[in-house]
Amino acid sequence: MAALWLIGGTSESRDLVNFLLPYGISLVITVTTPTAARLYPQHSQIQVRVGPLDAANLLPFVRDDNICGIIDASHPYATVISQGAIALSQAHNLPYLRYERQDLETRGAIAVPDWATLLTGEMLSDRRVLFIVGYRPLAQLAPWQERGTFFARILPSAIALNAALAAGFTPDRLIALRPPITPPLELALWQQWSIDTVVCKASGTPGGQEVKEQVAQALGVRLLILQRPEIAYPQQTRNPEDILKFCTVCLVGAKRQ
Repeated sequence: MAALWLIGGTSESRDLVNFLLPYGISLVITVTTPTAARLYPQHSQIQVRVGPLDAANLLPFVRDDNICGIIDASHPYATVISQGAIALSQAHNLPYLRYERQDLETRGAIAVPDWATLLTGEMLSDRRVLFIVGYRPLAQLAPWQERGTFFARILPSAIALNAALAAGFTPDRLIALRPPITPPLELALWQQWSIDTVVCKASGTPGGQEVKEQVAQALGVRLLILQRPEIAYPQQTRNPEDILKFCTVCLVGAKRQ
């Protein structure tokens, strides 16, 4: 039986699954960690695959699982899997639709285009900076550790902790917490470390962007928001109904083949 490939691992992908299940749509959901796999209910219409997918195994994956369409509900900063899925869809005439989370207007914060801009000039020098950006970008901060006092909030996982330590963050400047983070907890953490600058991603409501803006304003902390990478999605939507129509068209097309 044909199925839709849902690139998941986000709260909005979980909500989308719950929306689609009553319609009898079979989904193969891919996530990178066992923790992300627990976002989804156990159901006969759902298969969850855990682990990274690279360019070499994407095509065998979609063929083996009889994938008839791709729903990309990955994190806005998960550029590698999105670009790989787009390339696959274009090369093999496989329908693709991006399910994009709402991009919030930046309020009382400084929008930073990318990491290169952040690390150019003196944005971080002589500052007490809290990074809430995930573990992958932290390696770029290793040469900067002597220029300021840097802290990081990471997910409670061994890979995140090891990456932060390798980047030069000392244990007393790390905290491992899984979102969502409440405003009182966010505020207390920033106060505990006397933070004067926070660097985060434009992660929208699911990523707690509004909470960070609220706390920054309350404490007078400078908030630097790294903007989302620009990806040329062939088509995208924020409407679950559009995803349902897309699934229906893909499944009908698969039956005709």
